[in-house]
Amino acid sequence: MASVALTNLDPASRAAARGWSDLTIRNMFIIPTLAFLIVFNIFPLIYSLGYSFTNFAANRSEPWQFVGLQNYRELLSDDHIWSNFVITAKYVIVSVAGQMIVGFGLALLLNRSFPMKGLITTLLLLPMMMSAAVVGLFWQLLYSPSWGPINYVFGLGDFAWLSNPDSALYAVAITDIWMWSPFVMLLSLAGLSAVPQHLYEAAAIDRASWWYTFTRITLPLVSPILLIALIFRTMEAFKTFDIAYTMTTQPTAELIAIRLYKQAFQQWDTGKSCALAYIVLIMVLAITNLYVKYLNKVKER
Repeated sequence: MASVALTNLDPASRAAARGWSDLTIRNMFIIPTLAFLIVFNIFPLIYSLGYSFTNFAANRSEPWQFVGLQNYRELLSDDHIWSNFVITAKYVIVSVAGQMIVGFGLALLLNRSFPMKGLITTLLLLPMMMSAAVVGLFWQLLYSPSWGPINYVFGLGDFAWLSNPDSALYAVAITDIWMWSPFVMLLSLAGLSAVPQHLYEAAAIDRASWWYTFTRITLPLVSPILLIALIFRTMEAFKTFDIAYTMTTQPTAELIAIRLYKQAFQQWDTGKSCALAYIVLIMVLAITNLYVKYLNKVKER
């Protein structure tokens, strides 16, 4: 009887009944979480921000010197860096747009009853559970000009997807679309399942067309969650490294994350690489802020 009575109480009352005070709960959960955030998130951020104003190199034992904004000035006046940003922007647009279209399309197909729906949904989720490096190597084999199945299916002969400067970036973007469309599909399915069914019933009574129902009911009600998916995928696409690095060495597919890696661990220019990381961070925050403002406007409608 005592256990039944406890389950009827709210979490705070249950904790109180078990003898847990607010102070105990704070000491057990909130303080360790804050300590973890400070040690592993905030401290490295502040530490790397300090390095971005120095000429520190991790592979040299000489003392570093404070250089002020010199790293930022040199990076922002480097045409090669801006070329990396343009490549990254092109990749983000193609990749994220593809994920949104494919993911939402799959969600619309799965938002109905049919045999083996659970199994098909599970299979569609498999790509995003795989390691990015493994996915990159897997698609490298699929794109093989000599025996890759993609060229065989589309009759492209010995077309070299990853060696061709014009197609390398799009080949990587297609791989990213394959891997992360299921994420958009999952969020879209959650949004579609929350649309009140009586709206569709009313539209059916009025003999509304599929397109009218989609544009006036489905899309407006699902758009907030689609925007959330867009924010997540844009942020992740800006950070893409593993897939592009394992698939191709073409300069036309050198994303800003690859440039950052080379700056930090091949040229060992640690101070400048920290400055580049902060430039990327500021750009991502600015784009995310625009998305969030638009999301708030959509919610207010």
